[in-house]
Amino acid sequence: MEKIKKTDTIGDILKKHPELANAFFEAGLGCIGCPMMSLETLEQGCKAHGMEDEEINKLVERLNKKIIKN
Repeated sequence: MEKIKKTDTIGDILKKHPELANAFFEAGLGCIGCPMMSLETLEQGCKAHGMEDEEINKLVERLNKKIIKN
């Protein structure tokens, strides 16, 4: 299984793993329906919402743990 990376676009992540939508909402990222989700990387989207590098890395870890469980 391919891991999620912060360089992946938000749109690609959600296309492959729609079950992660709630995890995005919980992190303060209402990315579903945003026109930028197909262009922005996860890192860019997080930074646009004021997240620091450490927070982004923790989010990537949480997302990957969720896909491993499914």
